[in-house]
Amino acid sequence: MQQTVTFDLDRALAFAIPSRSARGRFVRLGPALDQVLAAHAYPPAIEALLAEALTLVALLGSTLKDPQGQLTIQTRTDRGAINLMVCDYRGGEVRGYIQYDADKLAGLPEKPTLFALFGEGYLAITFDLATTGERYQGIVPLDGATLAEAAQSYFIQSEQIPSLVRVGISRKDGHTIAGGLFLQHLPEGEVGRERLHTRLDHPEWEHVAALGETMGADELADPTLPLETLIWRLFNEEEDVRVLAETPLSRGCRCTGEYIAGVLSKFTVEERREMADENGLIQVDCAFCATKFPVPAEA
Repeated sequence: MQQTVTFDLDRALAFAIPSRSARGRFVRLGPALDQVLAAHAYPPAIEALLAEALTLVALLGSTLKDPQGQLTIQTRTDRGAINLMVCDYRGGEVRGYIQYDADKLAGLPEKPTLFALFGEGYLAITFDLATTGERYQGIVPLDGATLAEAAQSYFIQSEQIPSLVRVGISRKDGHTIAGGLFLQHLPEGEVGRERLHTRLDHPEWEHVAALGETMGADELADPTLPLETLIWRLFNEEEDVRVLAETPLSRGCRCTGEYIAGVLSKFTVEERREMADENGLIQVDCAFCATKFPVPAEA
C-alpha cells in the first residue's frame, strides 16, 4: 500500500525551553510564498532573496502579541543591483516586493553575494504596535552573507538579546519552499537571577545556540518534516520543551479597489483629472501584488 505523504506548509510554531530560559519558533512557507512570487517575473537570484525576506518577516512578525501589529523589513542601498526591498507581516499575512536594476543584475554571478546585490546597504526592521500606537525601529548594515545574518545582528546589537536566525530555501518542480528558525535567550531569567541580556556568552544560551546551529537548511525547507519534528530533533534531550501557539500563514495584500478609491477621493476633482489618462482613468499599481486598479477620475 502506498503511503500518503503529508506536507507541513504555511504556518509558524512557537516553543519554549524554560530550563534554558530560551524561546523560539519555526516557520515554513509554501503556497503563500508561491503566490507572492507568481505576481512578479523575478530572475532566480531576486526570487531567492525575496523568499528569504518573506521567511524572515514571518519569523519575526509572528512574535507580535498585538494581532493588528505589523513587522516591516526594508532595505536602504547604495550602488547595488537592488534599489528597494520591502516586506511586511500583519495578522499572519505576508507580502513583499523588490525593485532592482536589471542591467546591474545581469553583470553579477548566478548566485551573487549580499554585497553585490545591495552594495553599502542597510536593513531596517520596524515593529508597529496598533493597540498602543508605538513604533520601534532598528537599522543594521547588510554586511553578512545572508539577510538572516543581518536580522540576527539586529537583535544582538540593537536589542542586546542573544539570538540565532536560520533560513533554508528549496525550489523544485516550479515551487518554492522556505523554512526558518528563530531562537532567543529570554531577556531576564527567573526572579533573583542576573539579567541574561547583559551576557551574550551565557552558558545556557551557548548550549541552546549550539543545538540550533545543527539544523540544516534542507531540513528547514523539507515540507514532509512537521515543525514539531524539527523541535524534537533539536531539543529531545531537554527536560522540558513546551510547544506553544501556532499561526497559519498566508499571502496577503491590503490593496482593494474600494480602498484605493477612498484614498483618491481625498484629492480634488481637478487633481484627479490631472492624474487620469486619456480615458479618464487613474491607473494605480500595487507594487506588492502587481495588480493594476483603474479608478475613474470623476468617481
